[in-house]
Amino acid sequence: MTCFTEFRVQVGAPVILGNDGFGEARIVPILGGSVDGPGLSGTILSGGADEQRIRADGLTRIHARYVIRANDGGLIRVDSQGLRHASPEVMAAQMRGEMVDPAQVYFRTVIRFETAAPAHDDLNRFLFLSEGRREPDAVVLRLTRL
Repeated sequence: MTCFTEFRVQVGAPVILGNDGFGEARIVPILGGSVDGPGLSGTILSGGADEQRIRADGLTRIHARYVIRANDGGLIRVDSQGLRHASPEVMAAQMRGEMVDPAQVYFRTVIRFETAAPAHDDLNRFLFLSEGRREPDAVVLRLTRL
């Protein structure tokens, strides 16, 4: 599949809410970032968040919401839901901020866009699959249109 665009999402330190019996809850602030590709380019605005639930075995449920300002000024809301998991050793290294081989981590999200910008109305009509990798201060997502 051809890459539609790539997100580089800058993230802050997680806010740990604790384990309420459904797994550890945490919120990762989205500080900004970039969108670069043939299908969409722009800037990720600060103020979004990635709400996560982490089970005892490391399976992480992801639900991120944030806004992109396209290069033409159009505003596009992102709703991204998915899963991330790897072996306990790989996840521990990643949580310490170490770079790990992306092939050792399953990290996929389904992305839905919402926009009132006429130039980007087609984004309202499709779902996108992302393959992600975690870096020390960013999440990189490569999107393909489904």
